[in-house]
Amino acid sequence: MQRPILITGVAGFIGAAVAETLLQRGEAVLGIDNLNSYYTPALKQARLERLQQRPEAAQGFQFLPIDVDDTAAMAALFASHRPRAVVHLAAQAGVRYSLENPSAYIQSNLVGFGHILEGCRHHGVEHLVYASSSSVYGGNRAMPFSEQHAVNHPVSLYAATKKANELMAHTYSHLYGLPATGLRFFTVYGPWGRPDMAPMLFARAILAGEPIRVFNHGRMQRDFTYIDDIAEGVIRCLDKPATADPLFDPLQPNPATAAVPHRVFNIGNAQPTELLRFIEVLEQALGRRAIQDLQPMQPGDVVATAADTSALEAWVGFRPSTSIEQGVDAFARWYREMDQALVV
Repeated sequence: MQRPILITGVAGFIGAAVAETLLQRGEAVLGIDNLNSYYTPALKQARLERLQQRPEAAQGFQFLPIDVDDTAAMAALFASHRPRAVVHLAAQAGVRYSLENPSAYIQSNLVGFGHILEGCRHHGVEHLVYASSSSVYGGNRAMPFSEQHAVNHPVSLYAATKKANELMAHTYSHLYGLPATGLRFFTVYGPWGRPDMAPMLFARAILAGEPIRVFNHGRMQRDFTYIDDIAEGVIRCLDKPATADPLFDPLQPNPATAAVPHRVFNIGNAQPTELLRFIEVLEQALGRRAIQDLQPMQPGDVVATAADTSALEAWVGFRPSTSIEQGVDAFARWYREMDQALVV
């Protein structure tokens, strides 16, 4: 039998999109998720049902309700299913929530990631692709963000756990030869997105005639990246395992590469958009004006993100290209048709 590709966080926004694309091309997909209540589990269940209803799912998809921080369950999962590759997307998400509940991030993002690395190490996994985040750039103000920049100044615990994941993966690549690729996602949005993020929060409030909270008085920039571009980038990287950089110089170490099979890449639209412009495009797509409640900067947030994606393009021949207008229009059409009970 074909060894499956394990996707953790398969009921999440990115996990479900990646799983759908892999199923479409005939891969066997083993998905796990703890279906926690950080946001409504009904939306996660709806994403899962979409996957399970695909014609390929009967033979190619299996779901197990497992939490990555469960030591025994993760060990048994790897031993019994022996995935050939892993796309690790499960994590406690959210920058602001990390200020309220730090222990959730330590358990899921650190302990859970340790279980992933151990499973890969002991069961012949050919390639680990894992989610990092643009938040690792923290207090950096040099734009656009490049993988060659140091990431030594995180401004949230969430960001710190994502940097820790990169260091942990590098160590396993060094010690055990595990090919691992970390992907720094930049503000992912689109249909079936997370209800705790700005696009969903804004759409809900605009259509209800309620104010939207606009932080830093709208003087923010984000590299909004459409979900289909993210899924394609993940899979292209999955198909090309990381290799050691033969030109890596330990006397002048390049943070973007390594002397071991570990790489990190930005995946962003490379077209940062001001928050006020994003709101304007969303207003046009919804046909309603927003009532803006201007708020100060929030702890743990950064003023701007912008991705240099040249390394990703050089590695797999791909860069995200969906314009903000195209992506927001697709999101707005989906949101209007969506069962609102799933996104509240």
